[in-house]
Amino acid sequence: MRRILLLAVVLASAGCSPTAPPDTTAKDQADIKALENRFVAAFKAKDVNAIMACYMSDPAMIVFDVSPPRQYTGSEAYKKDWQDLFAAFPGPLDGTLSDLDIATGGDIAYGHSIQHASFTDKDGKKFELTVRVTDGYKRVNGQWLIAHEHVSIPVDLATLKPDPVSK
Repeated sequence: MRRILLLAVVLASAGCSPTAPPDTTAKDQADIKALENRFVAAFKAKDVNAIMACYMSDPAMIVFDVSPPRQYTGSEAYKKDWQDLFAAFPGPLDGTLSDLDIATGGDIAYGHSIQHASFTDKDGKKFELTVRVTDGYKRVNGQWLIAHEHVSIPVDLATLKPDPVSK
C-alpha cells in the first residue's frame, strides 16, 4: 500500500496525474454526420462507388434492406443491390435524411434517421419512399464507416400492407 501511495505522490509532484481520455463525442458525431452527408450526395448522384465508400469493405458486413433478400452479407452483395435499384429507376431521383441521432463510444457508434427518396422509373412514373434507418458505425484507420445497416418500412398490421410514405 505504501508503494502505491509513494508512486501517487511522485507522479503528482511530477505533474503526471491520472486523467480521463479526452471526450471526442462532438468530433465523432460531426464526422459521422459528414459521412451521412456524403452518402446523401452520392445517392443523389447515383454514384454507387461513392455510396459504397461510406460502408466497410468487408465480406462480414450485414445490411437488412427493404428489398429481398432478407439480408445482404458483404459489401459486394450490397453494391449489387444499389446497382439494381438505380437500373430499375433510371430517371431523376432525390433524397433527404432527417432526424439523425448518433451515439458514440470509442471506435463504435450507432445512429438512426428517417430517409425519404423519390424515384422515377423508365416510363416516367414517380415513386416515393420513406424509410427508417439504423446504422452501426465503426472507426477504421481513423475514418467512420457503416458496418451494419437496418432499413425498414412501417407495416399496417390490420392490412399487412407497407406504408411507404409514413409520417
